[in-house]
Amino acid sequence: MVIKVFTASSSGSTAIKKKQQDVVGFLEALKVDYTQLDIACNEENRMWMRQNVPADKKPTSGIPLPPQIFNDEDYCGDYETFFDAKEDNSIHAFLGLAPPPGSKQAPAEEEEGQEEEAE
Repeated sequence: MVIKVFTASSSGSTAIKKKQQDVVGFLEALKVDYTQLDIACNEENRMWMRQNVPADKKPTSGIPLPPQIFNDEDYCGDYETFFDAKEDNSIHAFLGLAPPPGSKQAPAEEEEGQEEEAE
């Protein structure tokens, strides 16, 4: 599984640049493997991103802006949903990744599995 972060290297918007830096910096801090795909210099990346953002997740303008995050072909979300997951401490679930060993989410899942075995 590869996390794909669609960004725009030549965005004129400082807000978009800050959001992109926040996503990439956070993934690096967590040591999550990801690929950054530029939509400004690569038309194929731009078209793929636009076609694969679900219709109900597209803004009213119809054109999704970077950063957009995918796990392989599966859409994870945009910056706002990323930020919410980060604040809720559920970034691994947001990305569709297993929580790292020793995290708060990992033991809870193990306990659930043990409860099911006991039944």
